[in-house]
Amino acid sequence: MTELRDAVVTGSLPFPRRPRPNLRSGTPAGSRPLLARVNAVAVLLLALDCAAWATAVVRTAPGPAGAAVTAAALAGARLGGRVHRRRLWLSWLQDLPRSVTTAALAFALVTGVGIVAGMDGNRTAEMQEVVLFSAVLGESVRPLVFALGRWGRRRLRRCDRAVVVGSGHLAGELVRTMLEHPEFGLLPVGVAVPAGDPAPAGLPIETIGDDLTEAITRLRAGTVILAPGDDRDSAVVAAAISAHRAGCVTLVLPHLFELCPDGPGVDRLRSYPLVWLGGVPTRRPSWWVKRFVETALAAAALVVLMPVIAGCALAVLLESGFPVFFRQVRVGMDGRTFLLYKLRSVRPSGVDDSQVRWSVAGDSRVGPVGRFLRKTSLDELPQLWNVVRGDMSLVGPRPERPVFVHEFSAVHDLYWARHRVPTGLTGLAQVHGLRGDTSIADRARYDNYYIANWSLWLDVKIIILTVGELLCRRQR
Repeated sequence: MTELRDAVVTGSLPFPRRPRPNLRSGTPAGSRPLLARVNAVAVLLLALDCAAWATAVVRTAPGPAGAAVTAAALAGARLGGRVHRRRLWLSWLQDLPRSVTTAALAFALVTGVGIVAGMDGNRTAEMQEVVLFSAVLGESVRPLVFALGRWGRRRLRRCDRAVVVGSGHLAGELVRTMLEHPEFGLLPVGVAVPAGDPAPAGLPIETIGDDLTEAITRLRAGTVILAPGDDRDSAVVAAAISAHRAGCVTLVLPHLFELCPDGPGVDRLRSYPLVWLGGVPTRRPSWWVKRFVETALAAAALVVLMPVIAGCALAVLLESGFPVFFRQVRVGMDGRTFLLYKLRSVRPSGVDDSQVRWSVAGDSRVGPVGRFLRKTSLDELPQLWNVVRGDMSLVGPRPERPVFVHEFSAVHDLYWARHRVPTGLTGLAQVHGLRGDTSIADRARYDNYYIANWSLWLDVKIIILTVGELLCRRQR
């Protein structure tokens, strides 16, 4: 216990040794060459839509206002419908319903704008004609773009280098399919199979050991395909996180893939359905919006709530003296430690067990002021400073002490995965009642669900639920 405590104080406590990616040393996405991340077919489809719109505008001459409205409607509908997305299966017939739907939506949008803006019937008809003509012209050329893409993949080997992770049989079948059908745009360069499974025989590619991140970098892979088979979910998640950290596109062959229907986010490698996994939230542009807004809100809240914090600090001082603030080492994103600030709710004693004692529920050292602060969560207000400093976010998995991160990561398979994003002042687990001495496995599941489904709206919902929970708690 003394050794553990010393490690906690110095911040040198390591994560347990288990098969997972090194979150600190993952290769950044920016290390891949820019041209390797550009999809030629997607660029050609976007250029085709722009050219079709420009031709329709020149032909119809709807005026500057009409041109602007049609451009906005087409761009919004086509980009929202993801008709220019990167894809494996280059099939015009497969994509036709989506393309027609987006054109119909753009037609409805320009019609609605014409009615709401009170445009005369001729101007509205001209905008409708632009949308219809550009759609017809674009669709007449799109089959040629798809055919050109398939030809380039087969003859010029314009394929993304791919690594397959999974059971020997499934991995081997996927690799053989990619080798025999390069028109799907994947060139297998490595295969990683779990320990104990036989490596696929007779394949002209490398068998990868334990370090997937190193292999991705060395083989210059841009896509990782997960074919889990009978692997544990934790091993599959570890491989997915390694791929995300290396900036790779990640595709998953689902269980019962023979019954998996086509749908949003599902692509095809011949008869194999592959699900596109979203990357880590911290690489999305909306994450920078989250960071900016949360920093501004936290700074404003610190200023507004300073009298409340000062009043609470005075109450702590009168009850049990100095110090009024409490500092504790917590684990944040990528396993980095930081000092978390709280108002002290436990009377000082000769023994500091704050780093190794899980809960103070029922502790005689918690006085009336401390109980009130903990019940109302007012003791957490100084953590707004941690948000301003960038140690934490307003919303995210709650940070834990290093010794318990070590313990929980050794017991719960995917507890370590919650450190892919910054920790938060409140989180999805907390608004579902997982506070204090509650299930760690449930917390980890909620935290990983939050990361996988993160959006700005999800953060807003969590903040609203947090405020509601605090109000209800104060009334009890």
